[in-house]
Amino acid sequence: MKKPIRKRGVAAGAAAAAFVLAAAPASAAPSTVWTVGPSPVGVSATNSANVVVLIELVEDNGIAVTCSRSSLSGGLRSATGNPATVGTVDSFAFGASGAPCSSVLGTMSFAPTTPWTFVARDHDASTGVTAGHLGDVDIRVTWGACVFRVRGTIPATYTNATGRLALAGTTGGLPVVSQTNCGASAPVGASLIVKAGYLLKKTGTATVPTIVGSHP
Repeated sequence: MKKPIRKRGVAAGAAAAAFVLAAAPASAAPSTVWTVGPSPVGVSATNSANVVVLIELVEDNGIAVTCSRSSLSGGLRSATGNPATVGTVDSFAFGASGAPCSSVLGTMSFAPTTPWTFVARDHDASTGVTAGHLGDVDIRVTWGACVFRVRGTIPATYTNATGRLALAGTTGGLPVVSQTNCGASAPVGASLIVKAGYLLKKTGTATVPTIVGSHP
């Protein structure tokens, strides 16, 4: 009597395993077709909250800079591939006239060299969020006699429902590549971390562009 019981147990286990394998969903293929609506489209944006910049000397510790006003303009367009360049940032401003960026060290000025690229890598159809990064980022920062330059990328997401472009800088993404008269305040190799949100609109309108990734 014991042998048939063991056989039935093995058969039941195999059947259960087969069911689990059959029921497991296949992983979604990465998007290779990126549809921007409308395309091409010029866009402009202002910050939705304070822009926070950290000159990170060691991980999670450094000099905090706050910009109450910031803006950008550029364009979006449909594209193919993965990763794919779906847009450019043609101008970017940290601070504004009468509202400079400030820190415990005093006022800081930022001089971006553009264009930057907006590169898409992943799209979540359930939330309408596209993830990627801003590339070719190049910024010169000045305060007092100190001048330093950073180059690299900033991780970014774009949400179709709101038109919000969120920047979530990380350690090492924008390293200091050169500096003059900064000493230990901004040494080569330190990171500039940008955390910000911008509400994109088709230039001159209230229209919010959309980005949809698919894999035909």
